[in-house]
Amino acid sequence: MITFIQHIGRILWRTWFYLLVLVPILIFFPLLLIFSTSEKLYPQFFWIARNFWARPILFGMGFFPKFKREEEIVKGRSYMLIANHTSMTDIMLMLVASKNPFVFVGKKELSKIPIFGFFYKRTCILVDRGSARSRKAVYDSAQERLSQGMSICIFPEGGVPKEDVVLDKFKDGAFRLAIEHQIPVVPMTFADNKRLFPYAFFKGSPGRMRVTIHPFLSTEGKEVADKKEMSITAREIILNELTRYGITE
Repeated sequence: MITFIQHIGRILWRTWFYLLVLVPILIFFPLLLIFSTSEKLYPQFFWIARNFWARPILFGMGFFPKFKREEEIVKGRSYMLIANHTSMTDIMLMLVASKNPFVFVGKKELSKIPIFGFFYKRTCILVDRGSARSRKAVYDSAQERLSQGMSICIFPEGGVPKEDVVLDKFKDGAFRLAIEHQIPVVPMTFADNKRLFPYAFFKGSPGRMRVTIHPFLSTEGKEVADKKEMSITAREIILNELTRYGITE
C-alpha cells in the first residue's frame, strides 16, 4: 500500500514538473517569440528563460541550488561551460549557474517536444550525433555564436550515460572550440541531479542541488592538438569532485 501511494505521489510530482516546464512558456510566448527571431535579441530571451522558466521549475519542484564558486564568471566574457550530464534538470541548473548569456549545444531529439521544442530549435544549436555533416554544422554555428561574444554550453559526455555510469568519457569538441577561440573552459560538477530527478520515472525527490564551479581551465597558448589532454583534465576534475561527494561507481 505504501509503495502504491509513493508511486501515485511521484506520478503527480512528475506531472507537476511538465506543467512547470510548459506554463511559463505559454505565459511569455509572445515575448519569447519576438526575442527568438534574431540572434541580437537572444540575451533578452536568455534572461527570461533563466529567471522566469529555469528558476520557477527548480524551486517549484523543491530543488534548491547551492553553489560553491571557486572562480567567478565575469560579466561580458565568453566561456565554454561544461558539466556532467545526468538529468533533465541539468538544463535549468546550468541556466541558473551563469548570468552570462550562453547557447546550448544539444541533441536534436528534444526539438520534437511540443511547445518547448519550438523554442529549443530556434535558440539552441542542434546536433544529430549520428551524422558527420550535422556535427560539422554544429561546429560552424558554435564558432559564429562565439564570435558574437556569446558563451557556449556543451555536456561533453555526448548524452546522458547509463544509470550505472557515474561519468562517461568526454568528447573533444568543446575543448577544440575553446582552444580555437581562446576562451576559458568552466568545469562544473552537478552532484545531486541524478539522485533527485533521474530519468527513471518512479525515482527522485525534492532536495538540495549542490554545484561546484571549478577554477577555469585556461586555453591561453594551447593548440588544437591539446584538446584531448584538456578533456581528460576536465573529466578528472569533475570525477574527483563527484568522488568527494561520495558518488562512485
